[in-house]
Amino acid sequence: MDKEILAAPSSSSSSSTASMSNTNLPPPEDAWFDPYQKLLPHWQSHSHSSYQSTIPISISRVNQVDAARLDIEMSAMLKEQLVKVFSLMKPGMLFQYEAELDAFIEFLIWRFSIWVDKPTPGIALMNLRYRDERAMATRGKVRTGLEGPGLTVAQKIWYCVATVGGQYIWARLQSFSAFRRWGDSEQRSFARRAWMLIQRIEGLHKAASFGNLLIFLYTGRYRNLIERALRARLVYGNPNMNRAVSFEYMNRQLVWNEFSEMLLLLLPLLNSSSVRNFLRPFSKDKSSSTAEDDTACPICLASPTIPFLALPCQHRYCYYCLRTRCAAVASFRCSRCSEPVTAMQRHSGVSNLIAKKDH
Repeated sequence: MDKEILAAPSSSSSSSTASMSNTNLPPPEDAWFDPYQKLLPHWQSHSHSSYQSTIPISISRVNQVDAARLDIEMSAMLKEQLVKVFSLMKPGMLFQYEAELDAFIEFLIWRFSIWVDKPTPGIALMNLRYRDERAMATRGKVRTGLEGPGLTVAQKIWYCVATVGGQYIWARLQSFSAFRRWGDSEQRSFARRAWMLIQRIEGLHKAASFGNLLIFLYTGRYRNLIERALRARLVYGNPNMNRAVSFEYMNRQLVWNEFSEMLLLLLPLLNSSSVRNFLRPFSKDKSSSTAEDDTACPICLASPTIPFLALPCQHRYCYYCLRTRCAAVASFRCSRCSEPVTAMQRHSGVSNLIAKKDH
């Protein structure tokens, strides 16, 4: 009996200990709920930052500049074809309406590209498209950073007004002011003030364009002031393709373009007669050159059909060669002796003296 009595307390004590431990442990639902409450704010902040923030992307600046250059080349090609269509008409007629022709070409490019949510030819070749950057601030989930809607109708219209209408009005205003000679001091004060205002506006636009260029080179956004004002950013149209024009072709085009521009700059500065006179002392066959100088015109190197003498050096020239050179150059010098030509006389000996200043 004593053993049984002693054993009973031991069993009761163990049961009481188990019941106490069970009262200290939380229910299974509370054990999961407390960590959930603690981690929920961190999860919400992480998901909000990942879904609401815009992924920073970098668009190649070379692609954007090349797209603008290709658009210019496309406009020049279209203009050349239109000029050929009107080649049989009155000469000089298209020159009077050159500003209208340029505006018409730019409007055609805008109508069949920007207005119908398509890129321009140059932008399409560079795998780019316009995106409304204002809509990206309120956009939700972003996957690649290239998503985003195109330009709105208002942006398209303002783009046309600025690129087509603005350039046309400015070109016409400049030509009209130059034709009316607003910049002359003899004109009335209103025209003079309008000319000064045009010059200041042009200077401010050039300064703003230069500042925008520096910002574009630093950030890679908005090539010109129109894109910056409209918040129209160029992004890649297809993330798997960067450009449709190879670097080899573009390098050839750039090298040839710069070489042609250098030639156009240097050729007017070179005078064939002066170069020939400079190289004549180094010529090996001097006897043939002197004989050729006596019989041939030093400009066209042919026998003069209507020989004329340049005065006072009396060297023989073709009439048309000497006449055109004297009319083109105010202080024309003889191609043989480098002496200033003041008049021209017929070689036959008839007293037919033509003063240079009269022609």
